[in-house]
Amino acid sequence: MQLDSTELTPVINRLKRAQGQLAAVTRMLEEGRDCKDVVTQLAAVSKALDRAGFAIISTGLEQCLAKQDNSLDKKELEKLFLSLA
Repeated sequence: MQLDSTELTPVINRLKRAQGQLAAVTRMLEEGRDCKDVVTQLAAVSKALDRAGFAIISTGLEQCLAKQDNSLDKKELEKLFLSLA
């Protein structure tokens, strides 16, 4: 299944923000910042990645339904969803 990148612009932006947040976590650790602050920032990165993953899967599913593309079967879709759980 090929994804239409124009529909994924918000996801790409979210991933770029998450990349910046992850760099901040690394900097915080190197600077010896407070554990609570580091974990809070790390949780934000994790949530952003989860949301991006779900958005990618839902966009792909929507495109498959619109085009009646049967390249992914039910088991494969279930595996994709569960990989984010």
